[in-house]
Amino acid sequence: MRDRLTWLMYAQLAVWAYFFYGFGPVVPLLRDEQHTSRGVASLHGTAFAVGGVVGGALLPWTVRRFGRSWLIWTGLGAVAVGMVGLWLSHPLPATLAWAALASMGGSGVVNGTAAVLSDHHGAAGAASISEANAVAAAVGMVAPLAVGAAVAAGLGWRPGLGVTLGLVALLGLALRVRIPAARSAPGTRPGAPRPLPRSYWLAWTSLVATGSVELCLNLWVADVLRTHAGVAPGTATAAVSAIIGGMFVGRVVGGRLVLRYQPAAVLIGALGVSAAGFALFWLASAPWLAMVGLAVCGLGNAVHFPLGIALAVAHSGGQPELALSRTTYAICIALSVAPFALGAIADRVGPHTAILLVAGFLAVSATAVTRLLLLPPAAERDAAGADELVDVGCEEPTAA
Repeated sequence: MRDRLTWLMYAQLAVWAYFFYGFGPVVPLLRDEQHTSRGVASLHGTAFAVGGVVGGALLPWTVRRFGRSWLIWTGLGAVAVGMVGLWLSHPLPATLAWAALASMGGSGVVNGTAAVLSDHHGAAGAASISEANAVAAAVGMVAPLAVGAAVAAGLGWRPGLGVTLGLVALLGLALRVRIPAARSAPGTRPGAPRPLPRSYWLAWTSLVATGSVELCLNLWVADVLRTHAGVAPGTATAAVSAIIGGMFVGRVVGGRLVLRYQPAAVLIGALGVSAAGFALFWLASAPWLAMVGLAVCGLGNAVHFPLGIALAVAHSGGQPELALSRTTYAICIALSVAPFALGAIADRVGPHTAILLVAGFLAVSATAVTRLLLLPPAAERDAAGADELVDVGCEEPTAA
């Protein structure tokens, strides 16, 4: 049942998605303002990773000390403060600091809303979290369009991304719903954790690779469209919405496919769709054709992260909580390393050639998942619980 609490969680996650998906295409515009290299500009992705790590590390203590309601609303407040800081600041150290603060707040929003929905809906928790992520993708799709429209109108990127402030204020005024405290998790087992199976690290490797794909595309697609396809800055920024639109459709369809086929097989197919869309985008010189490629790529990207999480849990050897905690490092590596590597390469060979790194990441993921497809899960009994856990620990670049 979608009651007022459920809609509040959906809305809070959607506000974070608006900022996250809007900030990615802003990075090339910040580079123009700050007159930095692409490698230096990509440090904003690293700042996001640092903020996410700090937010994740503080999460258990924050929930115990202040509760989930404080965590989520303070997280949104940090996103709003980070947005104000970005609006007012121009030096690189300042924009990096504000990006890290916003990411730290977003970490609390993502994890807090997922935990509330899981407790509130019980057995239907995973379904509600999946639906929340679909709503977030739909709202996030609007952000690059708003930023691009503001740039095209000569107003710069700030008014478009600044919509985040209005959304936070609107939520605080319109949806006054009490957020319940955390409940103790059932079935908690004491004892030192065992080493995770070798097969788990194949799923972990896939998560690093697919996370890198999404971050590189989110941060550098606009730059490639500007330099290769001759797209105006405002239009190039708005074009990122094509990826997010594809992800929205893919999340709706992907959940149904997993009910009929093995998650690893569905993920292999999704990687193939992403590769086809990326190839079309990379080869196209006509802007409209490049945007079609981006939409197809987003269609495949939609299920990379949730299915990667499901495989990690299924191959956890009966330790799903430990598996989910380790996947946080995979996402942080993707956030901090991949965009910086692409930016550094782009400074030498140009963004169009450098973004071929995305194809390499897709190949790494496909190799890892193919090996998983040939192996039985480390613990079959965990697979049955994977659907309940697949979204609970997710913090996506989406979403991711």
